[in-house]
Amino acid sequence: MTLAHPLRLDGGSLTITDLLAVAEGGRPVALAAEARARMQSTRDVVEGIAARGEVVYGVTTGFGKLSDIAIPADQLAQLQVNLVRSHAVGVGPRLARAEVRAMMLLRANVLAKGFSGARPALAELLCGMLNADCWPDVPEQGSVGASGDLAPLAHLALALLGEGMLNHPGGRGPAAEVLRTHGLTPVRLGPKEGLALINGTQAHTAVAALALVQAHRCWDAAHAAGAMTLEALLGTPVAFDARIHDARGQAGQRESAARLRALLADSEIRESHREDDPRVQDAYALRCMPQVHGPVREAIRFAEGLIAAELNAATDNPLVFDDGTMLSGGNFHGQAVALALDVLGIAMTNLAVMSERRIDRLVNPTENEGLPPFLTATAGVSSGFMMAQVTAAAITSECKGLAHPASVDSIPTDGSKEDVVPMAMGAAIKLRRILHNVRHVLGVELMCGAQGIDYRRPLRAGVGVERAYAAVRARVPRLAEDRVLGPDIEALAEAVGAGAFA
Repeated sequence: MTLAHPLRLDGGSLTITDLLAVAEGGRPVALAAEARARMQSTRDVVEGIAARGEVVYGVTTGFGKLSDIAIPADQLAQLQVNLVRSHAVGVGPRLARAEVRAMMLLRANVLAKGFSGARPALAELLCGMLNADCWPDVPEQGSVGASGDLAPLAHLALALLGEGMLNHPGGRGPAAEVLRTHGLTPVRLGPKEGLALINGTQAHTAVAALALVQAHRCWDAAHAAGAMTLEALLGTPVAFDARIHDARGQAGQRESAARLRALLADSEIRESHREDDPRVQDAYALRCMPQVHGPVREAIRFAEGLIAAELNAATDNPLVFDDGTMLSGGNFHGQAVALALDVLGIAMTNLAVMSERRIDRLVNPTENEGLPPFLTATAGVSSGFMMAQVTAAAITSECKGLAHPASVDSIPTDGSKEDVVPMAMGAAIKLRRILHNVRHVLGVELMCGAQGIDYRRPLRAGVGVERAYAAVRARVPRLAEDRVLGPDIEALAEAVGAGAFA
């Protein structure tokens, strides 16, 4: 649903919640008045430098390895257009609509910060495109994350020039024509403005911010699924006693244990076997949920700090200051977010590993505490959830391979001028795939866990588990006889991604 009140971009106060509201929810945006004034102030600096013919990187010189080549005044505008066209070399699948919208928002916000030396018209056109729901095709491959996400941002910049194609609510068409249809006018680039559009970390940060939202939702769902599995397997919640976790003192672990206690509160299933349960301890996948899920929460918190800061970061080069100074540096380097993405990838993979092991305990007739083999009453003629566990195993294994960090790699580019790069976009794409897999593994566990609860009826599970069970059954019916389970897994994975188990 589109929100009527526009989000004012000032370059300093954008949050992940704001980004989600614009990228997925369609909230309108506008350039704040104070941001417009800042942008004009530093734009005046750039135009003064160009008029005086001063030698400044990216304004009156070439780029990267070609930065020692001076550009004649009558070619400065063409320099910027050539920069955008030559850098639009992305290949591969296209970023999703929400990811491109997030990238557009972030680029408008960094321009609004006022250090790029671009005219307010550039940020205002990005805002207009967001409000009209016009977005370009942006290939996801081609960026090493320094000097920022040059290729993805160049594909975005082309649209502002009226080149290439634009998607919009009415379909798809040539960018200049679509812009005109929505009352928007392509820009003509002045000195430094091409560089201001493509220099920065906004492509991988856009994917990262949306992935972070998914990581939170997977963490929530992992607790709901794990608690449901514990109930179905007649496990003990003793391992979640607050005293155990206070004794260790890890904040995420205490938070995870508290979440599990809340989910399992007032369980009739637990009371039914409290006195005659011969087990002292459950397997690690059940007993150690706080010790594994807890560090995942800490990893999410760590990544959130880096990603949230990057939403309002000045990542252009050179930076323009309103006192007339222009300074070249390396704020475009994506190591901060790349590291956050890699940490999240490892953390989310651990959620999948734990969930897959719990699934096995639910379906494995040697481990599942009196439940029927593979959770089907007609085992033999029916296979039940046998193959669902195989799917979970396959995609969990894929997560392990994808969890290898991208940010420790570097291949020098631009004639070794850019000699240490963070591979941030690769880290973002890997994490997106890991999260896709984790949602599906959790979907399998939720499906199997609900079936296990069915076999414990008429006893009621904990209050939180019952809510999760109801959310599963609203989407997936009990398995009475073998059926195609792929659509059920997809439905529950989608529910996890939508935050249905928060």
